[in-house]
Amino acid sequence: MESLDLVADCGSCFGLCCVALAFERSADFPVDKAAGDPCVNLDDGFGCGIHAHLRDEGYRGCTVYDCFGAGQKVSQLTYAGVSWRDDPATSASMFAALPVMRQLHEMLWYLLEAVERPEAEVVRDQVADALAETEALTRSSADDLSSIDLTAHRARVDPVLQQVSRHVRAAHPGPERRGADLLGARLRRADLRGANLRGALLIAADLREADLRTADLIGADLRDAKLHGADLAGALFLTQVQVNAATGDARSVIPDRLVRPAHWER
Repeated sequence: MESLDLVADCGSCFGLCCVALAFERSADFPVDKAAGDPCVNLDDGFGCGIHAHLRDEGYRGCTVYDCFGAGQKVSQLTYAGVSWRDDPATSASMFAALPVMRQLHEMLWYLLEAVERPEAEVVRDQVADALAETEALTRSSADDLSSIDLTAHRARVDPVLQQVSRHVRAAHPGPERRGADLLGARLRRADLRGANLRGALLIAADLREADLRTADLIGADLRDAKLHGADLAGALFLTQVQVNAATGDARSVIPDRLVRPAHWER
């Protein structure tokens, strides 16, 4: 498996996130939509009619969503390329499969990064085993997907990822701020290299010019965090979702596997 397999390919998906997921009128969406109802902007070819103007039209929430490639996996593998429009009887199970597959693909994203970390060589076998087990689950039938105990599987994967984190951060151990409430925290130019920020609440935190190299950011909430000029080179378990939710500029350094968001300052 390659990182490319975990990147959304909307052209190979049946617009599942535009139908399966619910959203409410808020700062992220201009209208309410129930799960299972197609978004009014979904076109006949399963594309978004306002994709280039989502933020301008009030659909900010769409720009920070990432299925980790789960949409195309469900569309093309689980349901063999037959859409919910072509076979309406499959719609409920197809829509239910998306969040399950997404969680599995998110775990694959972390595990694939972990297996490539040279610092974690001593736990390479455990990582490879977890990666193989998780990938096998993504190839389950539609019926089997619905019966997967994601909580139990995550409980097996997470300790492996924690071991990788400890080994990667050992060379430059930083502050232990796991799950910390850092809402709006003033952390400009902070030395957070090798920090444990797993699950930290960093909403609207000022991280401008902060050093976040090799920091563990799995599950950290970076909504509206200011990453202008911040260095996240080698940051552990950072996802496109987190980067998209934050703000930054041309000076911000992010891992090569991620794409600089279009809304960041140039």
